[in-house]
Amino acid sequence: MQPKEKYKQLIKAKATELGFFHCGISKATFLAEEAPRLENWLKNRNHGEMSYMENHLDKRLDPRLLVDGAKSVVSLLLNYFPEKTQNPEAQKISKYAYGEDYHFVIKDKLKELLNHIRSEVGEVNGRVFVDSAPVMDKAWAQKSGLGWVGKHSNLVNPKKGSFFFIAELIIDLELEADPPIRDYCGTCTRCIDACPTEAIVEPYKVDGSKCISYLTIELKNEILPKEFKGKMENWMFGCDICQDVCPWNRFSEPHKEPRFQPNQNLLEMSSQEWKEISESVFNDIFTKSAVKRSKFNGLKRNIFYLEKDS
Repeated sequence: MQPKEKYKQLIKAKATELGFFHCGISKATFLAEEAPRLENWLKNRNHGEMSYMENHLDKRLDPRLLVDGAKSVVSLLLNYFPEKTQNPEAQKISKYAYGEDYHFVIKDKLKELLNHIRSEVGEVNGRVFVDSAPVMDKAWAQKSGLGWVGKHSNLVNPKKGSFFFIAELIIDLELEADPPIRDYCGTCTRCIDACPTEAIVEPYKVDGSKCISYLTIELKNEILPKEFKGKMENWMFGCDICQDVCPWNRFSEPHKEPRFQPNQNLLEMSSQEWKEISESVFNDIFTKSAVKRSKFNGLKRNIFYLEKDS
């Protein structure tokens, strides 16, 4: 067996042991196809006030600028689909934020994976990435055969749907690359038809400035824009609509990650209890949650906006 194939199998076996349900490899090169699409998306201000998207475009498109001598991008998927969801009458948060902040959970796993590679292979230069650096994770996952980017711009896996996190290891170890798979969206437009703010402006293109996730998390204004009143469908943090309606998510299965288990109060709280939430209750429910990103005042702003909606 060639070293490139041997190391690839070693990495995939350890990734499975760590709880990742899929791992794919792609060659670390310049993202030539994605470059004009990203530039056009930014030019049209589809990123709203997420100014950080304009930074480090060179690194965003070329992983070799993030890791010296990079040869391979290892993409991994970690399921977060919950067994139980919130009280259906209550204001909603995205399923990905039910448990502990995924940045911490996944980084711990990635560091263990990188240490394992070094212990088995020798000196390997590399870095771990979880949605907090200029890395186009969906593009790399698609290149490595983990799925295709759907019309809602999320990665879709034909056996698991789309309720998962994407993470990467960029390393200077040469590995056998995996082939991409085809797009299976076909003529389906359920995600486009279901988006209440019409954020999916055309198939495969999302205007981030109209997305409910952007409005409830990224936008830091004291008051949310008037044009979206009555269109938020009770989402107070993030939004899962385009994923909930996707036919491929009939294959989603509950995760097995203990750190993603939600606080029971989160699932049981009523609409009125959310409206009356105190800062101490917020801190208790979201101790290690990604919801902390919105801060207490941000969540209260969103809840107040929804209350005025109804």
